[in-house]
Amino acid sequence: MSKKLVAYFSASGVTARAAKELAKAANADLYEIRPEVPYTSADLDWMNKKSRSSLEMNDPSSRPALADTSADIAGHDVIFVGFPIWWYTAPTIIKSFLEAYDFGGKVIAPFATSGGSGLGKTAKTLKEVVPSATVKEGKMLNGRVHAADLKTWAESF
Repeated sequence: MSKKLVAYFSASGVTARAAKELAKAANADLYEIRPEVPYTSADLDWMNKKSRSSLEMNDPSSRPALADTSADIAGHDVIFVGFPIWWYTAPTIIKSFLEAYDFGGKVIAPFATSGGSGLGKTAKTLKEVVPSATVKEGKMLNGRVHAADLKTWAESF
């Protein structure tokens, strides 16, 4: 049985709830990906082209600083990486997280929450960031997620 970690970034708490449910169903450890400078409501205003999140998402080189790099990646075989969908993909802080560790030989299974869009090409984008890992197609965890479904998905890795 592989050792599993659920690492997640949550701006509003929605992804955090999904991550905690997944960690429980998968019998996995839990780690919160936190920005060094927390996001405010104004930062998350996607309608404002000058908001922090809009500027980050429009800059392919953007890598928001992490609050810490204490995730035990080496001690896990499968890492579920969770995030809200921003602009049809993962927020740039996910790239910061992935670039901060050695994911060589690891399996990365993305999961996301969204008010309306799917994962799109997120797995492809993440694979470009961590080519030494096996990045699986992800799963949307919107709304009420059943523990049995989460357990079945988590056990497939």
